[in-house]
Amino acid sequence: MKAIILKEFGGVENLEVQEIPIPRISENEVLVKVKAFSVNPVDVKTRKGEALAASLRNEKPIILGWDISGIIVETGKNITSLKLNDEVFGMVNFVGHGKAYAEYIVVSVAHLALKPKNISHAEAAASTLAALTAWQAFSFFGKLRKEDKVLIHAAAGGVGHFAVQMAKHLGAFVIGTSSAKNKEFVLGWGADKHIDYKNQQFENELSNIDFVLETIGHKNFKKSVSVLREEGTIVNLPSGLTKEDEKAAEQKKLNTCFFMSVYSNGDDMKIIADLLERKIIRPHIYKIYGFNKVREAHLQVETGTTRGKVVVEI
Repeated sequence: MKAIILKEFGGVENLEVQEIPIPRISENEVLVKVKAFSVNPVDVKTRKGEALAASLRNEKPIILGWDISGIIVETGKNITSLKLNDEVFGMVNFVGHGKAYAEYIVVSVAHLALKPKNISHAEAAASTLAALTAWQAFSFFGKLRKEDKVLIHAAAGGVGHFAVQMAKHLGAFVIGTSSAKNKEFVLGWGADKHIDYKNQQFENELSNIDFVLETIGHKNFKKSVSVLREEGTIVNLPSGLTKEDEKAAEQKKLNTCFFMSVYSNGDDMKIIADLLERKIIRPHIYKIYGFNKVREAHLQVETGTTRGKVVVEI
C-alpha cells in the first residue's frame, strides 16, 4: 500500500510517499481502507519535532495523522459491533501512533463510529479530532450549561467553528473571536456576538463570562481569566502556562482545565455522528488536497489562518 512516511522531523520535504506492506489486524481490530483524512495543527507540530514527536521517535516508519474516514475491509474474529463494508470514521489512537496518512489503517473499534450516510468521507474526516475536542471540552473537561455565556477564541478555526455550533445547540450565548475578515463566517455558524481580536480588546469589553474555551493560551489565558465570573470555567487547549497564570485562575476560584488533551472515544464519536446526521453541526472544509499533495496541506495548516478544516482524499 501507499503511505506517507515522515523520514525525519523537520520541514515538509521529509513527508514522502512510499510503498509499505498492508498492516495486519489482531482479533480485536479492523482494517479500514482510508478514503479521507484531515490534517490538524498537531500533525504539523509533530512533523516539526514538537507536540507528540518525543513519543514517536522510536517508531519505524513514522506515519502521521489521527483523523480518518473509510470502509472496513477486514474484521478481527472477536468483532461483533461492526462488519465488512461498514463506512466508519473516527480519531484513532490519539495520543499514540495514529498512522492515518495511508491507504489502509488498523483501528480499534473502540475509536470508531458509523459514518452518517448524509455526509461524504471528506466531511466525516473533517469532523473527528476538531469536533471531539469541542465536544469533550463542553461535556467532560468542563460543563457548559444552557444560558451560559461562553467565549470561544479562534472561532473560525477547526475546533472553533465546531465549538460555536455545539455551544448554540446546548443553549449557550456564544461570543466568538477571530479577525474582522472572518466575522460573518463566525456569526454564520450561530455566534451571538463577534470580537475582532486585532482591533478590539475583549478583556475591556466582556465581563461575567461563565465559560471560556481558550485556544490561544500564553498571554491570552490571563486575559480570559479576567473576564470570567468567580467560579466560572476555563478549558485551555495549548500548553505552556506559567505558575502566575495558574495562580490567577485559582484566586478567582475557577473550574480550570489547564491543559486539555482530547482522547479517542468511540462513544463520543457516536454523539458526533448523531449531531452530523441531524444537521445540528457540519464541518467547513477549507480545501481538499490529493494524496500526493500532503506537503501543501501541511503548509496551509501551518499558516494558522485556515477557516475550518483541511482534508486529504485518497
